[in-house]
Amino acid sequence: MKQCDIFTMKSPFRDDYRIPGFYFGNGDKTVAIIGAMRGNEVQQLFVCSQLVKNLLALEGEGKINPNVGILVIPTVNPYSLNIHKRFWAMDNTDINRMFPGYDQGETTQRIAAALFETVRGYEYGIQLSSYYLNGNFVPHVRVMDTGYQDLESAKSFGLPFIYEYEPKPYDTTLLNYNWQIFDTKAFSIYSGSTDVINKDLAKQTWLSILRFLHAKGIIDKPMHGGMVPFKFRNEMLSTVVSRQSGILYPKCDVAQNVKKGDLLAEVLSPYMGETIDSIYSPVTGTVFFAHHTPLIHQHSRIFQIVEYPE
Repeated sequence: MKQCDIFTMKSPFRDDYRIPGFYFGNGDKTVAIIGAMRGNEVQQLFVCSQLVKNLLALEGEGKINPNVGILVIPTVNPYSLNIHKRFWAMDNTDINRMFPGYDQGETTQRIAAALFETVRGYEYGIQLSSYYLNGNFVPHVRVMDTGYQDLESAKSFGLPFIYEYEPKPYDTTLLNYNWQIFDTKAFSIYSGSTDVINKDLAKQTWLSILRFLHAKGIIDKPMHGGMVPFKFRNEMLSTVVSRQSGILYPKCDVAQNVKKGDLLAEVLSPYMGETIDSIYSPVTGTVFFAHHTPLIHQHSRIFQIVEYPE
């Protein structure tokens, strides 16, 4: 393994800003794996740290193909991680909305430019991503429908779902989108949680990435094939919102199969405790996302359900 900083920046107040990278193999640019790009992505940081640990062991056993090149970047935003602030600590901008970057622009544009220059040209790109909503997901692979997506390779992760996502105009500044436009087969992996470490889901995630690396002949680590994924698109995702604000009392969780009409949650009065709203499933399917904070606002998203065709 070789470790080096892919980007450094002087700081007037504390240690210099550094983005460390860990290189394995001696060959061409094969796969780049990016972890926490935001300051609350501790699950993503943890998954990458475990990947580095596993790859170090495999390297010691001679089980990494010497003709490949693997780059792991556990975090792009250590400053924000230090203070647990989701976006860039100085001006609250999102590095993952700055790609392909501009090396003469604002700080986050320069960071994005340096990162993209480093990871551009890899055959495969894997980003450990998070969602803007407070909640938990079923671990899944998300692939943007840019016309360059590789859905067949997405099956190699062995995760339960593949979400083929139709990008909005504002998604054109994401790393995943730009990777695909510049000929990298890009995948976003959602590991189930963000600001807390769920060890079981984290292990499922890093094993899925090792499974992918084995399937592509990058490492020699035979593994269980995982799950046969269910592929779906935006129109198959049903959103359930709250009609009242109050204390959320869920009756189900992510990955649970539900039928149309099943009770999903109740909203309780924060003062008197009685049920002021009952939330029922509008479709039959699997709970894909579940809001996890105890208070809910009116018209907020509580669940997303992958609807199965009848």
